[in-house]
Amino acid sequence: MAVFPWHSRNRNYRAELAACRLEAVPLDYGEYHPLKPITVTESKTKKVSRKGSTSSSSSSSSSSVVDPLSSVLDGTDPLSMFAANADPTAMAAATDGARKRRDRDDSAVVGADFEPWASKRGEILARYTTTEKLSINLFMGSEKGKAGTTSSAMSEKVRTRLEELDDFEEGSQKELLNLTQQDYVNRIEELNQSLKDAWASDQKVKALKIVIQCSKLLSDTSVIQFYPSKFVLITDILDTFGKLVYERIFSMCVDNRSVLPDHFSPENVNDTAKETCLNWFFKIASIRELIPRFYVEASILKCNKFLSKTGISECLPRLTFMIRGIGDPLVSVYARAYLCRVGMEVAPQLKESLNKNFFDFLLTFKQIHGDTVQNQLVLQGVELPCYLPLYSPAMDWIFQCISYHAPEALLTEMMERCKKLGNNALLLNSVMSAFRAEFIATRAMDFIGMIKECDESGFPKHLLFRSLGLNLALADPPENDRLQILNEAWKVITKLRNPQDYINCAEVWVEYTCKHFTKREVNTVLADAIKHMTPDRAFEDSYPQLQSIIKKVIAHFHDFSVLFSVEKFLPFLDMFQKESVRVDVCKRIMEAFIKHQQEPTKDPVILNALLHICKTMHDSVNALTLEDEKRTLAYLINGFIKMVSFGRDFEQQLSFYVESRSMFCNLEPVLVQLIHACVAYCFITIPSLAGIFTRLNLYLHSGQVALANQCLSQADAFFKAAISLVPEVPKMINIDGKMRPAESFLLEFLCNFFSTLLIVPDHPEHGVLFLVRELLNVIQDYTWDDNSDDKVRIYTCVLHLLSAMSQETYLYHIDKVDSNDSLYGGDSKFLAENNKLCETVMAQILEHLKTLAKEEALKRQSLLGLSFFNSILAHGDLRNNKLNQLSVNLWHLAQRHGCADTRTMVKTLDYIKRRSKQPDMSHLTELALRLPLQTRT
Repeated sequence: MAVFPWHSRNRNYRAELAACRLEAVPLDYGEYHPLKPITVTESKTKKVSRKGSTSSSSSSSSSSVVDPLSSVLDGTDPLSMFAANADPTAMAAATDGARKRRDRDDSAVVGADFEPWASKRGEILARYTTTEKLSINLFMGSEKGKAGTTSSAMSEKVRTRLEELDDFEEGSQKELLNLTQQDYVNRIEELNQSLKDAWASDQKVKALKIVIQCSKLLSDTSVIQFYPSKFVLITDILDTFGKLVYERIFSMCVDNRSVLPDHFSPENVNDTAKETCLNWFFKIASIRELIPRFYVEASILKCNKFLSKTGISECLPRLTFMIRGIGDPLVSVYARAYLCRVGMEVAPQLKESLNKNFFDFLLTFKQIHGDTVQNQLVLQGVELPCYLPLYSPAMDWIFQCISYHAPEALLTEMMERCKKLGNNALLLNSVMSAFRAEFIATRAMDFIGMIKECDESGFPKHLLFRSLGLNLALADPPENDRLQILNEAWKVITKLRNPQDYINCAEVWVEYTCKHFTKREVNTVLADAIKHMTPDRAFEDSYPQLQSIIKKVIAHFHDFSVLFSVEKFLPFLDMFQKESVRVDVCKRIMEAFIKHQQEPTKDPVILNALLHICKTMHDSVNALTLEDEKRTLAYLINGFIKMVSFGRDFEQQLSFYVESRSMFCNLEPVLVQLIHACVAYCFITIPSLAGIFTRLNLYLHSGQVALANQCLSQADAFFKAAISLVPEVPKMINIDGKMRPAESFLLEFLCNFFSTLLIVPDHPEHGVLFLVRELLNVIQDYTWDDNSDDKVRIYTCVLHLLSAMSQETYLYHIDKVDSNDSLYGGDSKFLAENNKLCETVMAQILEHLKTLAKEEALKRQSLLGLSFFNSILAHGDLRNNKLNQLSVNLWHLAQRHGCADTRTMVKTLDYIKRRSKQPDMSHLTELALRLPLQTRT
């Protein structure tokens, strides 16, 4: 027979499926059906429109959507509004550049190692709160002579403004009572905004009035617990005022011809700016009360740069002396803190003034125990242990300023002064908070001795040990002292009855213990923490501290076999009863494991602990869990799974994967990771199995699983392994103790294999239909039984596969896997390669049919001929003349020697005639005429 070209028939699988379906009969449910969609009729409503819109209503059919941002902004761009309201006399670009350079220079007067005041604000506001009612005294004034009143003479203008200030101080007074803390904060913020608004509208006197008014509030200690927070809020206003005044004077020094240099001197300042600056200082000097006069002048201390090179250095001592006139020690210490604050901003090199403030405070410190303060505390019902910590923010700041780049000798001097005052706990705590940790750690035993001598009643010793512990976490004490330091500290900590006091102190010393000692000491500390925090479920109020302890422990124990051998570690985790907190802790542990675990592990201690931790994370997932959170949890659990390896113990490895699969079923990425791991396990394990068809089928099934989970490279590896194993299939195999031919089993396997290969995408480096070609080569080289036609049946299945591969859209797919129909998109080169392969397979089939032209094989030839005819009828394009002729030849071959089943031939011909009546099948009519039925005579 000649070689015939192959042309696959184009298939419309959906149409074929629809033609085979049963006819649908509609059912009448009346007006109601439970699956009937609910129709909502929208009534006409007034339409929200932008400015200028004439539309007032819209019907339910309207598709217009109101832009919520447009409605809020009323059609106006906020940036455009800002630009429209900008001062038309704003500075030129040169002024802005100079300001930026100056701000950059001012912010660099101290190094980055100096903790700024801004970082302390939030902590102070959060710590010093009150539930008592607060009040604000507002001096309203009569508002006569407001800014904007013109006067021809300068002296008249000055007199008018002085009268305004007098009027302000002598004007009506309004007291706001019964304010909550939040109301008080809101009122202060309103005053701050009023200051900015007054300044922007050129009402400078009104702005000064607001600042004076706010400064006076710092003399009020009626709700003493709130005073540190009040100081923060009021000094924010003072800072705003100081900046506005400075910027105002600086702007007067800049014109179109000159710009002040970064480090300007008073000689660079013009007379107008100097006069304005002096005017501000004169106004402030006229303030009658000490506290507002001090604070307002301190707020514009920086403006002295415009007047004199020595202005700041002369003003600082004078302002320091002014504070001596403040009788209340709490008010005075915060005034000193503010002066140190502005002093560090404008002249950090002037250390003498900083030291003078501290020494003055020491001289007046005994006032704390005087009758005036004690009577005030009794009146407000405040105990001394609650009163003394109110000094800490101010004292800590003063000490920080003094200790900045200070020599170690200064610490020695401070310690001596503390001893002279009877080892005052408050001072000692501030010293330890301010000086460099290295200095404190070197003298750790000296500080412990001083702490022992402190009076317990005023300032608790555990707070001193906490401050010492914070330093020892940053710097190491002498090695010989380390154990004694821990013992001395823990003697005090473990005796604390209050759970909050205990955990606040223990949290700090855990890091010291982890840093310098073994798991034995750490276990003791954790056991003590459990003992203190378990009664009455005290741990529920201390989750942040408990989390901090866990964080510190895992930061120092990178060997997880050691970490999980700490007996009390997992019981400590059990105190995290709140799910969100417990999950967060588990995430931290897993992050540390993934980061620090370098080698795969099979340690049962690690596995059991981490399985428990991962299970906790997994079980927190529910319908409300965000996708980002799911991804994070999956990443952590997968990181753990990847690090588990049992080596050649495949059974144990599979057992671990099975257990993990049951535990982490709610996280798809984890399941995919487990599938990857199981796929790898299968690839390693399958070769060790004895039965060859067991191996073949497992290779096929594993490849299908890998393909279903988008593991394309692993799927290719399985399929290649299966192809390479086919030549090893023996002629006979043992089935239930009996030897049977293997070809029928091989045929079944290959037919399943071909069905899978339809959806396997070609490897980008191996060419078109690589796996199909490899399999055909193996089939060709395999030694088949001469009395068997299985080889032709296999080739027929290959022909069906190649025909399905030539379709524009394949019959079935795997989700998220792009098969060849997507990769090639009906490319002509791909179709040409496919057709060539079909022709090669057809040639093999026809060659085999030739070999059956023997008397004893005619029956086989007839059956195979009819089978090949049916394959061409189903998959070939019979409009091609040569392929049409081949089908006619096969029809005659099936009947040539009278071996064909007449009934089968009749049914086949009837089928062809019916098919010819379908759309696009009219060419089968002619074919049916060319297919005679031979009768037996």
